[in-house]
Amino acid sequence: MKSILGKKIGMTQIFGENGQLIPVTVIEAGPMIVTQVKSVDTDGYNAIQVGYVDMKEHKVNQPMKGHLDKANAGYKKYLREFRVEDATAYELGSEIKVDIFKENDKIDVFGTSKGKGTQGAIVRYNYGRGPESHGSKSHRVAGARSASAYPGRVFKGRKGSGKMGNERVTVQNLQVVRVDADKNLILVKGAVPGPKGGLVTLRESVKAN
Repeated sequence: MKSILGKKIGMTQIFGENGQLIPVTVIEAGPMIVTQVKSVDTDGYNAIQVGYVDMKEHKVNQPMKGHLDKANAGYKKYLREFRVEDATAYELGSEIKVDIFKENDKIDVFGTSKGKGTQGAIVRYNYGRGPESHGSKSHRVAGARSASAYPGRVFKGRKGSGKMGNERVTVQNLQVVRVDADKNLILVKGAVPGPKGGLVTLRESVKAN
């Protein structure tokens, strides 16, 4: 299954062939370097480990330095593993570029959503407000949390205030609008999770329709 790591640049808009306005997210995808090849014989499954974004040597610890030196591909900030059908098709140090995708492909995008900090139930779960009349003391609170005598506690999983965002999010079936192999850019229709500069993973869609 085709996959690549990328960095979210931001959103813009382009015009399609029929003049329609298309909102797109610009992603700088790859190139990735193959840092390890895993096979059924050695590891029990077929996969490749890839490195993305160059890193200065003095920021790499000794175990990681020894591991990356085997691939002779420099030092990378991000290491990720992707399952593949045939591991023998890849070699240590080889590059994987954005041209593995083409226009109109359907992809899934994984990323870490923006952190919102601690939020109340209205913002976090779209609860309604309480009465606005004089004397009301429950304008923005979540309301009754549980029964009093029994069970006398709040059940786990009850929606309420708390930390919001900063979690793994997947957006499926996004369309590839344009691929610029020379600049390592891919334009995806719609929005993808995460802030500008955030790491995202692009994968061939598993539910393409």
